[in-house]
Amino acid sequence: MSVRLVITDAMWDRIEPLMPADPIRGRRWADHRRTLEAIAWKYRTCSPWRDLPDELGSFQTAHKRLLRWAVDGTWKRILAALLVVADAGDDIGWTVSVDSTVRRAHQHAAGARKKGIRDRAEPDDYALGRSRGGLSTKVHLVSDSHARPLVLRVTAGQAGDAPAFEAVMAGIRVPRSGPGRPKTRPDAVLADRAYSSRAIRSHLRRRGIRAVIPQPSDQVGHRLRRGRAGGRPPAFDAETYKQRNAVERCINRFKQWRGLAMRNDKLAIAYQAAFHLAAILIWARR
Repeated sequence: MSVRLVITDAMWDRIEPLMPADPIRGRRWADHRRTLEAIAWKYRTCSPWRDLPDELGSFQTAHKRLLRWAVDGTWKRILAALLVVADAGDDIGWTVSVDSTVRRAHQHAAGARKKGIRDRAEPDDYALGRSRGGLSTKVHLVSDSHARPLVLRVTAGQAGDAPAFEAVMAGIRVPRSGPGRPKTRPDAVLADRAYSSRAIRSHLRRRGIRAVIPQPSDQVGHRLRRGRAGGRPPAFDAETYKQRNAVERCINRFKQWRGLAMRNDKLAIAYQAAFHLAAILIWARR
């Protein structure tokens, strides 16, 4: 095959048992490995679906599979299953980092139909925001201490980081391989000054999670001006904060796929599903 592939035999050995089985009635699934390679090729190269090489099968099959598995949650289930295996092997670093990155949207990403969306999970704004720079989408993510994604969520590009924090943190849910509740509480959360708010610190304190978030200068000045009434400064571990580069490295991993570095999808669920596929391949590579 002349097309460069990304799924090695070792990676496929981890992914194949998680693939949906053929239905009892009806048509069988097209080859799962080739279809995943087709979707990965499209987003790695940022090519139109119709330019998919013949070696990777029909572009309609790959496109429909991406959307169908986004709607029924298959991509999330596969990623969760890989996280279960990683957690059972004590391979997840639970000092997590939170951040977001803005992705410019191509003009082809605009113009989706306002009616007829089959899935209610599709946001009304299609996770597209308009600003002076044009259309954009923001990707919020949580990475473990080894720069691997745990949670991915897309919003409109102009959306703030702090308002989305609790929803993003709620996405941390790693089931146990044996009995017990899923793990939802990391040991510590590292975030930059954009997440320094009383609400976020209170949320983490209630859950017993250590916050490693620096204060911006305006908050420091406001507290000092109030004197005693300003209270004590929040605890901040500068040495632990040095590990926050993990989330930046995680973001750079996704930027290697040109179709993720710039959004071309009209539907937010399709764009987020492509991120989930990239995350699956990152965890399968461990």
